[in-house]
Amino acid sequence: MATSSKIVITPALTGEFSVEGLTEISAKKASEVLQKNHEDHHIFFNKSGFHNHIVHHILTIFALGASPDTIQEQYDRNASYQKPPQPVDENVIADLQDPAKFKKYLGQERHYRDYLLFFQQEIDKKGYEEVINEYMLKGDERADDMLVRMYAGFLHPIIHLGFGVEFKQPAIVAEALAEAAAHDTWIGNLLFPAEKAAKSSQTSKSLVELLDEIRADKKLSTAAHWDDGNKVRDGVLGRAGDEMLKYASQWKVSADNLEEKTAEMTNAAIYFTGGAQHPPKEVKFDFYYMHCVNCSIWYSSFLKAPWISTANKIRLLEWKGRLDLAMYASRRSPTPLLDDIKNYHPKEAGKPGSQSWDAIIKRVINHPEDGHASKLIRAIAHGEQVSKPYEGSEKFRIKDGMWLQLGNMAIDSVEGISENDSSWVRSAGFDEAWEKFKDRPRAQL
Repeated sequence: MATSSKIVITPALTGEFSVEGLTEISAKKASEVLQKNHEDHHIFFNKSGFHNHIVHHILTIFALGASPDTIQEQYDRNASYQKPPQPVDENVIADLQDPAKFKKYLGQERHYRDYLLFFQQEIDKKGYEEVINEYMLKGDERADDMLVRMYAGFLHPIIHLGFGVEFKQPAIVAEALAEAAAHDTWIGNLLFPAEKAAKSSQTSKSLVELLDEIRADKKLSTAAHWDDGNKVRDGVLGRAGDEMLKYASQWKVSADNLEEKTAEMTNAAIYFTGGAQHPPKEVKFDFYYMHCVNCSIWYSSFLKAPWISTANKIRLLEWKGRLDLAMYASRRSPTPLLDDIKNYHPKEAGKPGSQSWDAIIKRVINHPEDGHASKLIRAIAHGEQVSKPYEGSEKFRIKDGMWLQLGNMAIDSVEGISENDSSWVRSAGFDEAWEKFKDRPRAQL
């Protein structure tokens, strides 16, 4: 049985998207390495706050059918550069019991382990569902502060939480809450005002409409500069905050359309991410946009969770859609090129069966990486499923054969990368981001 300190994965925990035939031996190996990661590693692997992705990677490739040997190999590769957790301060853990002192240690990575043990104790007493509701979704000052931190760090805390909820792992939920506690809150300068403005406005538009309008707004779409330290904070919010607020507040969700809006967010994130190409340069996915796609899958988990209120499901989804809009603007709002998706010529096009989802999945679970590519491909495959009922709507621009094309684009763009190349383009709307990349093979022009 999974507890706040013990990770137990089983083949029955298939999550939002998985292949058939998950095995007990793979589940056992995933449990083993995730337990070791839980006990031996920090949530960040360096002083710059780069995130430990082992949980993300192992659970993703488990769901995609990885063998025990592959799970161990991928774990060993990424465990090699992790750092150990810092010592626990029992005095801090005692202070965290006091709501007035709880916030004293927020935003400090050195207290990650203290918050982890605190949340484990809370989960032991109340269950992880109640702890999430109390510390993240209650709507009081403490919960709102923690919720903002969940959306910080390019969505990493809520990605981690999503895995905990999807695979019903209290220990991973505790990690996610502690991870959020170590992040900052500046993204609240968009999310709270947008929430307030949305309540007083009658205007409601689709995400793809808003993406088009953001791209046409030259002040906003050019607000981020190439040399900005953080292109959302310093560029979008720093130079065009009012404009960003105007668009963000126009995406709204209601109880009546919650399921459709979940699919809409998923489809839109894949649309602006997969379409952010720069011909004749080789196909690449933007590193920052990719996180918007990778995070999308867990809104299906949140939607299905009976212990999350409808009001909170709406709030979680609205914040995600609004942050996606800001992320899109922060990379200079490149025009999504649907023809680049439709006309893509996969590298393995001549091999029988090579372009199926099964073939793509087998390639990515064996690809030497940190989990970003496997999460991306799983999220795209999931996006196809949730978008299916709505593909006749103009709000859904990714449809039909484009899904498999995107899967091929994703694996082709990362596989076989040499040491001097990069798997990802960073800030795809800037010409400078593409300078180091080669032109496409003639067959893809």
